[in-house]
This record gives sequence, C-alpha cells and structure tokens, in this order.
Amino acid sequence: MSYVFADQSYMSQVLQNHILKVHSIAINAITKGKYLVFGGGSTQLLSAAVFALSLNSSSLARVVAASPYYPVYKTQTDFFETAHFEFQGDALLMKRTSNSTGNAIEFVTSPNNPDGLLRKAVLQGSPVNAIYDHAYYWPHFTAIPAPADEDVMIFTISKLTGHAGSLMGFSEDKDVYLNMLKYMQLAELGVSRNTQLRALQLLKAVLEGDGREIFHFACEKMRDRWEKISQIVSLSKRFTIQDIPPQYCNFFEKVRGPSPAYVWLKCEREEDTNCNAVLRGANIIGRLGSLFNASDRYVRLSLLKRDDDFNLLLYRLKELVSKEGGAETL
Repeated sequence: MSYVFADQSYMSQVLQNHILKVHSIAINAITKGKYLVFGGGSTQLLSAAVFALSLNSSSLARVVAASPYYPVYKTQTDFFETAHFEFQGDALLMKRTSNSTGNAIEFVTSPNNPDGLLRKAVLQGSPVNAIYDHAYYWPHFTAIPAPADEDVMIFTISKLTGHAGSLMGFSEDKDVYLNMLKYMQLAELGVSRNTQLRALQLLKAVLEGDGREIFHFACEKMRDRWEKISQIVSLSKRFTIQDIPPQYCNFFEKVRGPSPAYVWLKCEREEDTNCNAVLRGANIIGRLGSLFNASDRYVRLSLLKRDDDFNLLLYRLKELVSKEGGAETL
C-alpha cells in the first residue's frame, strides 16, 4: 500500500467526505471552496502551514503569536527555522512597538490554549498571514458563535474524540494548499493508509445516529468539570481563574456557559511568584505560565483527564483552598 491512492491523491476520498460531514454537523467551519490537507499530528500541519505561507514573499517571514500562546509555536518554529522564517515572539508586542509588521505569519489559537478565549488575529494588513489553530473549536469546548471561515485553518481529531495523531487543514488559497502538500511529501512522503483508516473509523463512530451525541455528552462532561473547579476557586482569596463569558452557540441554538479544556489559574498573593510551586506543594501538577510566554503567577491545569484523575485534582485543590486563613469553609 503506497501513499498515493488510485486517483493520484494523498488522501482517501471517503475520509475527506467524513471530515466534511463532521464539520457540517458541528457547524464549526465553512469548508466549501477550500482545499483539505490531512496530517499525522499538530506539529506536522502547523509546520507545513508556516512553510507554505513563508514562500509567499521573498523577505523573511516573522512568525508571532499573541501571549499567552501554545509553546509549540515557538519551539517548533525555532527548530525548523530557515532563511524563509523565524519566530519573533509576541504579536501584541510587535503591534505596539513596530510601525510596520512587514511580512508576518501569526498563529491565532481560537479558543486559545491555555485560557479558552475566542480570538481574532492581532496583526492586520496585506503582508500579514494568519494560521488559525482551531483545535478546540468544537461544541463541547466552546460556544460556536459562527462557523470559522479563515484562509488557513487547522482542526484536530484528538480534541474531537481524544485520539491524538490526526489533523485536518483547510486552505482557501490553492498555492498555499499545494505548498503544504509539498512539505508533507518532502518531510513525510505522506500520511499512511493505516493512519487514515484509523481516523476514518473514529469519524464513523462519531457520525453514528445523527452525529450530535458525542458533542452533547462531551459538553455536559466538560461543563460539569468547569463548574466544580469554579465553585472551589470562588471560595478562595488566593487563587482566581479566567472569566469566559456566556455566548450564543449555533450548535446548541442557545446561549451557553463555558466548558473549556483548561483552567488558567492565577496566584493572587504577592509572595506567590511561582504558582506552579505552590500547587506542587499540594501535589497538583500543572504547566508553568512562562511556558506560554506569561507570568509564572499563572498555571495551566488540564480538565482533559479520566474521572479518577479529575476527582483527585478536585480533592487536592479543595484541600489547598481550605487551608487558607481567610477562606470560607468548604
């Protein structure tokens, strides 16, 4: 079994049809008129998109993202840095300090990792290209106020079903699409049929019945976890978490509250300059704020856990809050 199918494409047409159907049910992306690229993981397609967009200009492309941002954007861009592009940090800082953004590529994560907020590109103008990372733009993690319709969009099956290793990229520009394919072919030769078959089987399971059941189940689960964490932190004078306002969701056809993948927790005491160390003292594992180009007063806590692990997180956080001198009794 080679990488190429009978129609000389590198992607199964059956898999493509299932991907498009899932997006039509989730109402989270406009796919008509866009070219679809399938990849074996987030790093693969994100890197392919940077490569493809950097070829649009003869000058160096400055790759940026607004803080706090997913750390792989920096580490991966630095690792694969070429004469065509380099990572130059915070998009917000570039906008404030530079009269001209020049040739820039901005990663836009929406909902954002780590804080779950919906975002738009910070930089504007014709020399600027945006890669919209919509890994969490599914109805169980966020309200879907409108289907995404950007020039370059990345989605992942891992945040749909929990199975890592399969991404979908949409490009409105044929040249960008072809250059992404070129990158895939040179770097990996393509995506194996085994990987594509696995993704197809997952999507077939998602689409059983009316295809909506997984979103209802997962949204209820994530909302319940967020509410339990929020209730504990609301009793604390030492910790706060991000505020995610309710929004109208086209999928659920109503205004709905938050159900993010992560808690972006902040230590409010002046002496708690390393919030991760504070939590470690209570046997709670998080990720340092500085990994996301933010202050270490912040820690990202994952809600993407098995029930036993999540219940243990609740127990330990509750114990930590209960030890505050001025906290209310839990």
